[in-house]
Amino acid sequence: MNRVLTMIAPVVAVFALAAPAVAQDAAIDINGDGMYSLAELRAVVPSISEDTFSVLDASGDGLLDADEIAAGIAAGLLPS
Repeated sequence: MNRVLTMIAPVVAVFALAAPAVAQDAAIDINGDGMYSLAELRAVVPSISEDTFSVLDASGDGLLDADEIAAGIAAGLLPS
């Protein structure tokens, strides 16, 4: 657990400085499927790594839904 927190801390710092905010924005959802792919999220947060995306992708389906985005914001992994 401590290793994960150590790995995530720099990511949190990067996202705290990132703009614009990610909050469920239809403009980010390029294909309109209600989910966010890594490519769609990188359009707004270019610095997001595949590892961070994987941490956020709780379902493991390769996409982030509204709940996963909200959890990422709440955890400080995504800008609000």
